[in-house]
This record gives sequence, structure tokens and C-alpha cells, in this order.
Amino acid sequence: MSTKIGLVHATMNSVQPILHAFHTHHPSVDLINVMDEGLIYELNETNTITQSMIRRLMDITGKAEDAGADAILLTCSSFSPYVPEITHLFGVPALSSDESMLDKAVEIGGKIGVIATVAKAGPTTTNLLYKTAEEKGKTIDVNTVVIPEAFQALQKANQAKHDELIHTEIDKLSKDSDALILAQYSMARSLDSYERGSTPILTGPEVSANAIVKLAEKG
Repeated sequence: MSTKIGLVHATMNSVQPILHAFHTHHPSVDLINVMDEGLIYELNETNTITQSMIRRLMDITGKAEDAGADAILLTCSSFSPYVPEITHLFGVPALSSDESMLDKAVEIGGKIGVIATVAKAGPTTTNLLYKTAEEKGKTIDVNTVVIPEAFQALQKANQAKHDELIHTEIDKLSKDSDALILAQYSMARSLDSYERGSTPILTGPEVSANAIVKLAEKG
């Protein structure tokens, strides 16, 4: 019987990058997608995560478990701080979108540049990086840039503008960073048209896909 992974989304923009990661690295895994896209619209309008939003996140996570998922990956980084609060309510393991990526960034250490396109995702990723570093006894320095215009462009299907805005910030931050993080799954596709330099650029989809499959197989 093949492994089943539940993917919990708050935006359509995260779907293609994570599906691509699974199809490339774990093609035999069955994927169960559930979504409440209203979450990201409400978050962008209010820049606040409410108890009602957390309950909705729990509801769709439960649907993934009910559908037979062996493990669940929540793909929206803005909700990552709340994942530990709800995972104990489910009978299968669950990971936030960026947990494995943050671990990898802290291992590299030094100066870490964070690029986000959703206002809440920038400080969320930054705070989680510092928390992860503290837990591992590491010292890091984080420089965070948020470019909401890029997310707006993607919502209007203007992929080229989205990618161009991200590339510009990568070029700037690379000059003084030991590693870069693209905070959201929706940003990963921008690297398809970018010629990378020597600075590592970490994205969530590939790292998270590997981690959640490993977790599912451990049971």
C-alpha cells in the first residue's frame, strides 16, 4: 500500500510548488489536498490570525486525516507558529511548511536573508528562525524583506513580475548573506528562471516533501 500524504493549503499558490516537489522526488506517494483559500485572503486583509482562523485550519487538517493520510503537511508558512498547538489533536504526524527548511538554514548559520511576499510570513519566519537557533544553541543574524507587490502580481497571474521582484531582492541580499530563505511555497517557482550564485537559496517544498515522507514511513 502506498504512502498517503495530506497537504493542507491556505492558498492555490502553494499547490503547484509542493505537487512538483512530490512528483519529482516521491512520485509513488498518494497526495490528498484540502484547502480553505479564504484564510489567506482574510490574513492579507487583517494581518492577524484569529481563533476562528485556527479552528478552520484544524477543520481542514482533520479532513486530511479522515481521508486516510499517513502524515500531514501544512503548506502555509504564516500559520507555522500554530501548528504545534493543533498537531496533538490528530492521530497522524504533522509538520509545518517550513520546519525542516528552518533547521537547515540554522545549520548553515551566520547571516540569513529572508524574503517573503505575504506581510505576516516575513516576521513569522524570522521569529521561528531565532527560536530554532536558540533551541540549537546557535547564533544567527536575520535580515528580512517583504514584497507584497509580488504576491499581488501572482494573484493576478503575472508570474513574470512576481519572479522579477523576488530576483531583485535575492541579488541584494546575496551580497551579505550566508544563506537565503524564500519564506513561502508560492515563491519557489521563481528560481526556475533565476541563475543562482554561490549563496544557498532554501525553499520549503523539496525539503518539506522529503521530511514528511520520512515521518510518514516511520509511522
